[in-house]
Amino acid sequence: MKTLKIAIQKSGRLNEKSVELLKNCGLSFENYKSSLISPVSNFPLEILFLRDDDIPEYVQDGIADLGIVGENVIHETEVDVAYLQKLGFGKCSLKLAIPNNSDIQSISDLNGKSIATSYPVILKKFLAGHNVVSDIRTISGSVEIAPGLGLSDAICDLVSTGGTLISNGLKPFGDVMYSEAVLIGRKGEEQNPLIVELIDRVQSVLRAKETKYVVLNIERKNIEQIKALLPGIKSPTVVPLAEEGWVAVHTVIPEKDFWSKISQLKAAGAEGIVVMPIEKIIL
Repeated sequence: MKTLKIAIQKSGRLNEKSVELLKNCGLSFENYKSSLISPVSNFPLEILFLRDDDIPEYVQDGIADLGIVGENVIHETEVDVAYLQKLGFGKCSLKLAIPNNSDIQSISDLNGKSIATSYPVILKKFLAGHNVVSDIRTISGSVEIAPGLGLSDAICDLVSTGGTLISNGLKPFGDVMYSEAVLIGRKGEEQNPLIVELIDRVQSVLRAKETKYVVLNIERKNIEQIKALLPGIKSPTVVPLAEEGWVAVHTVIPEKDFWSKISQLKAAGAEGIVVMPIEKIIL
């Protein structure tokens, strides 16, 4: 059986989370920081460690079967690949930003202005969609210093927390695109059994990260109310307790609903609530 190749960042903001995800999928590999290729010992897979800008093209050309990369990189390189799974990390926005004292008030005010960016392709399409023509100045790294040096009137750059903008006297002005890490593959290869299995593993890890396992005690007379609050994956597991009239309920709660559900459970008479992380959920 052919060994798959997956390309991930050698260094940068997605490297650590990509390695963590692959290890949580049960893949065993070592020495990834000192090598460009790392074989997986318990799955027919090799991991390639590349510059993020190179990953989409490697996948498109079939040098790698899969890749983990930010959506912004895919749009900027304009490659033709299959989106297989959003991964929930590396979230950021590509934003326009202007100096705090700028007189620019709307997107149309960017007509004739200069904009520094590391993403000229994405920016050009965005401006064209707003019928704006600007002088796009391509800069590699440290884009946020361009206005202060007199190189541009505005910038277009990735923003996670906004701290770098503030420290350089800039303020967000408009959203160009949202981005997060995605698993990509070569088009036409999506049904490869090994790829399908790896995607299943990834999805089981992602489901678990979004969910908490909950065990609670409740009087049997309140069980229907509790079941209405906690449907679980299919339905809660109910186990009789030694104390007459009481049961233990086992279920899962989505992370986003966790605290509101806990409050509702307590109001419905739940006691002894135990919350545990889940490693994987396989459907």
